[in-house]
Amino acid sequence: MKSLNFRIIVSAALILAAFFALVAFVLERSFKESAEQTLKEKLQIQIYALLSAADLKDSGELVMPQDLREPRFTDPGSGLYAFIQRINKKPILTWRSPSAIGLEQPTIPPDLSPGHSVFVLDDQGRYALHYDIIWVGRRHVEREYVFTVTEEADFVAMQVRQFRESLSIWLLAIGFCMIWVQFLVLRWGLRPLRGIVNDLKAIEQGRKIRLDGEYSTELQGLADTLNTLISSERAHLERYRNTLADLAHSLKTPLAILRGCSESFADNKTTVQEQISRMNEIVEYQLQKAAAKGERNITRSSDLSAILLKIIASLEKVYHDKAIAFEINIPKSCQIYCEEGDLYEIAGNLLDNACKWCKQRITVSITAKKHHPQYAFVLEIEDDGPGIPEGKLTEILKRGVRADENIQGHGIGMAVVHELVTLMGGELEGGQGSQFGGMRWRVYLV
Repeated sequence: MKSLNFRIIVSAALILAAFFALVAFVLERSFKESAEQTLKEKLQIQIYALLSAADLKDSGELVMPQDLREPRFTDPGSGLYAFIQRINKKPILTWRSPSAIGLEQPTIPPDLSPGHSVFVLDDQGRYALHYDIIWVGRRHVEREYVFTVTEEADFVAMQVRQFRESLSIWLLAIGFCMIWVQFLVLRWGLRPLRGIVNDLKAIEQGRKIRLDGEYSTELQGLADTLNTLISSERAHLERYRNTLADLAHSLKTPLAILRGCSESFADNKTTVQEQISRMNEIVEYQLQKAAAKGERNITRSSDLSAILLKIIASLEKVYHDKAIAFEINIPKSCQIYCEEGDLYEIAGNLLDNACKWCKQRITVSITAKKHHPQYAFVLEIEDDGPGIPEGKLTEILKRGVRADENIQGHGIGMAVVHELVTLMGGELEGGQGSQFGGMRWRVYLV
């Protein structure tokens, strides 16, 4: 009963059955009325024939000939009977046809009047036509007579029964044909729905990525909505995957610091505690970012200068063996309406890459409205490393791509930076334009 096609077919069959039953009733009723009307006209002709054969004598007695035109009147039990009754104080049977021998005289309807006829189904189960006439003889003697002709009801009943049988056969045949046609129409009409179901199964099995079939106008809106839902779910899944990768990448630097501090824990207790707190913040931040990341915070600002100083202090311990010289040109405070976690991601990845690739020198600066007046601040990071070839600048902004496959890493750091800067409404610009001959990154922030 869960099948939509089955429900519609059953509903249509029930409606057709009810409709055909009503049609059969109406047609049978109409046929019966037509048969009765035909019988009435036939009996009317018989009465006219009796009137033409009757003769009223001078004495006022009505005389009927022995031989009548209708042979059924002379055959006993033929089913066709004729009676003539004289109306006086009460009806007096004057004549009956030989076929009516042994039958009681019919009852005259009370509403019968001279010059009129009444057609009824009497108590004996016969159709009777009564005709009242006033006969004036040669001596102007008036006599009132009622001519009655009756026919057995079996004649009409047999016709109705034959009509019912024939009608039932035809209606059943038409009903089965209409149900079959309805089944074919339903299969054709529901084909777009089956197409959507098959496409959804293909999407579930991974053979398709969206509903791309040609659907009917009524289902196109549903297909578009499902495509939007599928795209949204895929985007959410991709976001969760990216967030897990971002989480692993974000924890890499604190773990490296903890690894460097593990040899002399007593001397670096404060640093270890800071990094543990930082790792806890990263986990919370990345979990929040799984739902929506890169959005600007318009209710709370973060100090970019303080964040840079914390990152540089941590990286100095991680890369203490390289003795990197940091040249810092930043204001004491630089408030930006942005999530603190996003700024840690952007600045941390850029500075970590600079430390990884530089020879000994790194410059960090913050300027206001430089080159692009529509931006509030520009974060600039330069190093004296080999830089990145221009042909690979676009590639390293993709997840999983590294500038040098021989260097350890996940290949998602710069992709995260580019994604966050874009979502914040900023711009990321990179190239070999450093004053030391290495790489220079510029982050334009609103």
